[in-house]
Amino acid sequence: VPNIVELPGRIDPWARAPIYARVSGYLKSWTADIGTPVKAGALLAVLETPELDQQLLQAQAELASAKANAALAASTAQRWQELLASGMVTRQVADEKTSEHAAKQSVVNALQANVDRLLAQKGFARLVAPFDGVVTARNTDVGALVNVGSTPGSELFVVSDTRRLRVYVSVPQAQVAALRPGSAARLTVPERPGSVHAGTVQSMARAINAASGSMLVQLAVENAAGELLPGGFASVSFDLPRSAGTLSVPPSALVFDKAGLRVATVGAGDKVVMKPVTVARDLGTSIELASGLDPTDRVIESPPDGVENGDLVRVGVKGERPRP
Repeated sequence: VPNIVELPGRIDPWARAPIYARVSGYLKSWTADIGTPVKAGALLAVLETPELDQQLLQAQAELASAKANAALAASTAQRWQELLASGMVTRQVADEKTSEHAAKQSVVNALQANVDRLLAQKGFARLVAPFDGVVTARNTDVGALVNVGSTPGSELFVVSDTRRLRVYVSVPQAQVAALRPGSAARLTVPERPGSVHAGTVQSMARAINAASGSMLVQLAVENAAGELLPGGFASVSFDLPRSAGTLSVPPSALVFDKAGLRVATVGAGDKVVMKPVTVARDLGTSIELASGLDPTDRVIESPPDGVENGDLVRVGVKGERPRP
C-alpha cells in the first residue's frame, strides 16, 4: 500500500519575462493591461525618445556628408589613375589619392555603423511580448518618464506563460529516494477546494539543502484552463511506495512519557506490554516505525492515560474500542 505524503509547494509560471526599458524617454501609449493575453511580438507600449531622435538625425547628416566626400575622393582617385596610365603623374601621387579615398570610405563605414546602432536603439522604443502569455504586471502609464534600467522593481511590464506551470517542492531527505523524473503527483489549492490537478516530476536538484534537510523537486503541471495561479501555494501529494517490512501505526497509538516513546501492545493473557519504538517517518495520518514492533504484535490504537505494563485489557470485536 503506498504512503500518501503531502508537502507544500510554490507555483511559478513556466516562463516569466520582466520587460525593461532599453532607451530613455516618455511613455507615449500602452496597449496591454494586466490579465491581457498576448502573442509573441505583440506590442505592449511605445516610448517617445526626443533625444535619441535628434542623435539619429545628426548621425544621418554626418553620414550623408561623409558619403559625399567619399564619392568625390573616389572620382579623384580614378582620374589620377588614368593620368598615371598616360605617364603624366608619378605613381606616388596616384597612390596618395587612392589612399585618401580608402580613408574617407572607412569614415563612411564607421558613421554607417553609428546610424545602425541608433536605429537599433530606436527599435527598443517599441516594447513587445517575448512569447505567448499573459501580462501579469504593468508598472507604468502614459506620460511617465522612463529610464534605462534592469533592477528588480523597475520593470514596465511582466509577461508570464501560464499555460503550463512549474511547481517547486522541498522533499525531505528520507523520502527523495522514492521519487524520480516522471513520478506522478496531485495538487490542490485553497481557492479551489475539491479540485485536483495532476503533476509530473520534471527534474530534481540532486543535492540536499543543508539548512532544511530537503531536496528541491520541480513538477510540471498543465494549466490550459488557467485555474492555477502563479505565485501562489499548493498542497502537493505523492504516492510513495512503502518500504518492505515497514510497520505503521496511527499517531494516537504513540505514548510519550518519562520512559520515552512507546507503543502499548496486548500480550499474553490480554495484558499490556509497553514497547519502546523508534520513528522512521511521520506521514501525517500514520507513523512509520524503524524498530520496536513485530508484525504479530497487537497494538492498542488509543491507549488511555497512565496505561502501564501488566494492565489487564479486554479485547473487543471490530468497531469496539478496547479498554483496560
